[in-house]
Amino acid sequence: MKKVSWVLVLVFVLILTLVGCSKGSNTSTTNVTKAAPTEIMVSAAASMKVPLTEIQKAYEVKTPGVKLTIVFGGSGTLQQQIEQGAPVDLFISAGKTQMDALEQKNLLVKESKIDLVGNELVLVTGKDNSKITALTDLAKPSTGQISIGTPESVPAGKYAQEALTNLKLWDLIEPKFVRAKDVTQVMNYVETGNVEAGFVYRSDALGSTKVKVVAVVPESSHKPIVYPAAVISATKNKQAAADFLKYLQSANAQQIFVDRGFMPLAK
Repeated sequence: MKKVSWVLVLVFVLILTLVGCSKGSNTSTTNVTKAAPTEIMVSAAASMKVPLTEIQKAYEVKTPGVKLTIVFGGSGTLQQQIEQGAPVDLFISAGKTQMDALEQKNLLVKESKIDLVGNELVLVTGKDNSKITALTDLAKPSTGQISIGTPESVPAGKYAQEALTNLKLWDLIEPKFVRAKDVTQVMNYVETGNVEAGFVYRSDALGSTKVKVVAVVPESSHKPIVYPAAVISATKNKQAAADFLKYLQSANAQQIFVDRGFMPLAK
């Protein structure tokens, strides 16, 4: 009888152990299978890298369930990538031409399209350059190469072409141009001394200690510089993308843009 009793006790202990292990296993599984964050893919003009990187950090702290991945580049290049099916949720362009092209192809959530911020086109040189103090100096024989974003794909280059044409300078200085894929590359050319001057946005110049603004391109000489933004129609995260776009219009985000040299748009 005693032998039978011990067997029953051992069986009972074994059952309790198995139940305990099962509970522990369930707890572990619960901890591991936390919901993955919603990932939002943003394609943005290269000139927005500084403010958007700062805004990205603030938004991910505010909204821990969302992970932002931001790809920066020339607006024309980003437009083409979206047309070719790149998995983009939100597009921020440095020019309306690229955004309008996507809208015409029904690649945008139309009601989401907004004008986000503005900017100003400036001419920059290296810090130690004393030869160039005005746009007209670019036409002097002593002035070397000048960098400009490729007008066909870079909005800053398009604005510069329009302005220089209206100011009767384009034909005079076109042979000196070194075309760049985006304004970041223009800045790099000027900072490294590979060119003598370049056309960039004021926000780009503000973020560099190696260049100086020598002239502001007259606003009357080109179309208004506006950065439109919109949710891409193929997105699988329409609400999350719309929420981030709404945040970009908030007072906190807009202040970051202004602090980094962008201009608020009149409401």
